[in-house]
Amino acid sequence: MATSPLDPAASPSPISSPVPPLDPHAVPMVALNYGVRRRLGLYLNPRAAAAADWTALAEALGCSFLEIRRLEGLPDPTATLLEEWPGRCPGGATVGQLLDVLRRLGRDDVLTDLAGSVEEDCKKYLQRKQEEANQPVQVPAVDSSVPKTSELMGITTRDDPYGSGTEIFDAFICYCQKDLQFVQEMIKELEQAEFKLKLCVFDRDVLPGACVYSISGELIERRCRRMVVVVSDDYLESEECDFQTKFALSLSPGKGLGWVPCPALDLPHVAASKNLPVLHCSSCQWDNAACSRNVRAACQACEGLPHPQENRKKCCSRDK
Repeated sequence: MATSPLDPAASPSPISSPVPPLDPHAVPMVALNYGVRRRLGLYLNPRAAAAADWTALAEALGCSFLEIRRLEGLPDPTATLLEEWPGRCPGGATVGQLLDVLRRLGRDDVLTDLAGSVEEDCKKYLQRKQEEANQPVQVPAVDSSVPKTSELMGITTRDDPYGSGTEIFDAFICYCQKDLQFVQEMIKELEQAEFKLKLCVFDRDVLPGACVYSISGELIERRCRRMVVVVSDDYLESEECDFQTKFALSLSPGKGLGWVPCPALDLPHVAASKNLPVLHCSSCQWDNAACSRNVRAACQACEGLPHPQENRKKCCSRDK
């Protein structure tokens, strides 16, 4: 009887090798490529009276009579059988299990002819797995998180698209869409001639295209001197407002935030529910004229960023 090179009963090679022997029982069926599967079909698809064909293999792999009848109408029942077998096998189908079944069925001719191709497919599969395991989770170089692309250069309507000038604001307005009318009244008051604040309103000043969270982080950290939070019931349900608020607090906890509550809102209760600082809040209704002066004073007290008027010459004019 011919012995397959993958047969565990085969005599060991007299030449010792440092490479451990290949164990086909540790290699899943997905390692077998289409070439081996097609040649298996050429051996097993023809119905033969003297040799075990694909129906005998299907029985040995646990297929029922109805499943075999279904496979019988397919052009390549062996290929479909090998493709469906791993899903039927509880512990996972392996190449070694398939070789054991073919050996029990007496198809040593198949084992002898396909032994080299099967061994080559198994080695390629194990080599790919080893290369994937050796790949690092992250690159060894630790670099800055500042983007090196032009993605965040032209994000506002008055930014220079070539990056030579960026628009600077007095304050970033954090609000949800349902409070837009309230925000419009607020910015109308703050941007009038008396106060002359330059506010960043997302729906008005930001160009579409880039990631919303990336733009928000860039504006809050690098472009705006302060952030004004418009607190309402809808604010509590907004994921964008939650990100913007926590991002600003992570940069400078408890500082730089001015809180503008909508009418009939309990601001201390809201701040406590969001685990936010209350000591630095300016909890006054917008109909209070002092709120405008408080927001203006908070914005002008910030150091470290140039005044928006000083940066106007470097940016594209919205009026052009």
